[in-house]
Amino acid sequence: MDIKIVKKSSIKSSKKRRSKFKPLLEAIDKLKAGGGQAVEVSYTSDKNVNSMRTAVYQHSKVKNIKIKSQRDIESKKIHFFRVK
Repeated sequence: MDIKIVKKSSIKSSKKRRSKFKPLLEAIDKLKAGGGQAVEVSYTSDKNVNSMRTAVYQHSKVKNIKIKSQRDIESKKIHFFRVK
């Protein structure tokens, strides 16, 4: 058995949710920092919100951008905007 310790950043993995949220991630890429724009997404359950946020934050970490989100519970919408 050959065991090595490698850097976590060198490991590439693909997630199924990437394809599920591909339109959202493409819209996030089009946002400009401080541009006064936000992406608005409707959701049906809290589980969807958590999955969306996880996908967006992982994507932003790879792209080295800063994304923040704000959730409107009454209208069941979440807004993502780019900070950096």
